[in-house]
Amino acid sequence: MKTTIIQWSLLAGFVLCMSAIWTDLRAQTELDERAFLEVKDAVSIKKDDDFLLNIRFRMQNRFGFYTKSSSDLTPDNFEARVRRLRLRFDGYLQSPALQYYIQLSFSRSDQGLDGSNRISEIVRDALVYYHFNDNFYMGFGQGKLPGNRQRVISSGNLQFADRSIVNSTFTIDRDFGFFAYYTLPTAGTSEFRLKAAITTGDGRNAPAINNGLAYTGRLEWLPLGPFTKDGDFMEGDLFREPTPKISIGLGGSFNHKASKTSGQTGREIASPRDITSLIADFMFKYNGWALSGEYIDKSVDNPLFDPVPSSFPEHMITGYGINSQLSYLTHNDLEFSFRYATINPDSKVSDFEAGRDEILLGTTRYIRGHRIKLQGHIGFYQYRDIPDALSQTIRDHWVAMFQVEFGI
Repeated sequence: MKTTIIQWSLLAGFVLCMSAIWTDLRAQTELDERAFLEVKDAVSIKKDDDFLLNIRFRMQNRFGFYTKSSSDLTPDNFEARVRRLRLRFDGYLQSPALQYYIQLSFSRSDQGLDGSNRISEIVRDALVYYHFNDNFYMGFGQGKLPGNRQRVISSGNLQFADRSIVNSTFTIDRDFGFFAYYTLPTAGTSEFRLKAAITTGDGRNAPAINNGLAYTGRLEWLPLGPFTKDGDFMEGDLFREPTPKISIGLGGSFNHKASKTSGQTGREIASPRDITSLIADFMFKYNGWALSGEYIDKSVDNPLFDPVPSSFPEHMITGYGINSQLSYLTHNDLEFSFRYATINPDSKVSDFEAGRDEILLGTTRYIRGHRIKLQGHIGFYQYRDIPDALSQTIRDHWVAMFQVEFGI
C-alpha cells in the first residue's frame, strides 16, 4: 500500500513538473512567434524586428458657405461634406531598414472626382523605402514630391481647413518615381537636408503617356537646429518651441513633356509642354508663435494652344504666387491664425486668368494636437484684372467654414 502511494505520488510529481516545463516552453515559443498589438498614436502590430504595421485613419467633416458677392452676403453655395477620409498603413518588413507607406482615400474630393476627372483615384501614396543609415534613405513608388512646404505638410497638420490658393494653383503635388533624402551632418546645431526625385511628371495613377520625366530637388537649412518632433512640417507651434527655430527651403522642378495644365495635376492638354517651377519658403516658431511663407513661380515657354483642339484647354497655368501665415497658440491650446495669399498670372495668359487675393482669419481648438481639433475661419477672396471671358463667372466673395478633424 505504501509502495503504491509512493509510486502515485512520484507519478503525480513528474506530471506536474513536466506540465510546468511544457507551460514555460509554450509561453516562450508563443512569446517569440506572437505579434504584439499596441494602441498609441496608431494601432500597431509588431513582431520583433521582422514586422511592423501601423494603422491610422482620419476624417475631415466640414460645413461652410460662400456668398454671392462681396456686398451680397446671401449664400451662393454650401460646402457640406466629408472633405477627406483616409486610411494609412506604414511600418517595415523583414528589417526596420525596409519600410513602406500606403495611404488610401475614400471621399469624393480625395479621389479627384470634383473636377473633370471621372476615374476614381483611391491610391494616394504607395512607397517602399530603404534606409541605408540614419542620414540617408531612398524611396520608390507614388508619393509627394519634395516641392513647396505647405504641399508636403499633411492636410491633417494644417491650421486652416485647406491649403492656400498659391498651393492649389502652382504646386507640383504627387508623382511616381524614385526619391532620395539625405541629411548632411554638421559640427554645430545647424542642419542641411537634401531631397531629390526623378518621376514621370504625369501625376498620380497616370498611364504611360510619353518619354518625358520630371526632375525635382530641394535644399533645407535649419540654422538653429531641428524643430521639436519635426515641427517644421506642421503648421502652428503646438510644442511651444523653448528656443527660436527656423527652416529655410529652396527648390525647383523641371517637368519635361508635361501632359497636364499644371504638370502633375489639372486637365490633359493637346500637346506636351516643358514646365519649370521655382520654390522658396520658410518656417519660424518660438514660444507659441509661428510664421511661415512661401513663393512659387511656374513658367511655360508656350502656355497657349492655338488653334484650340476640341475638348482641350486653351492654355496652361503660369505666373507666381506668395503665401504668408501668422499664428499664436495660447496655453489652453486655442490658436488664432491669419493668412494672406496672392496669385499673379503671367501676362501670356492674362486673357484667361485673373489675379486673386485670399485673406483668412481662423481659430483652432486643439483637443489632441492635430489629430483631434475643431477649426473655423472666415475670409475674403478678391479678384483683379478679370478677363472678359471670366467676368460673368467669378466675383469677389466671402467664405465661412467650420471643420472637425478626427483620427489617430
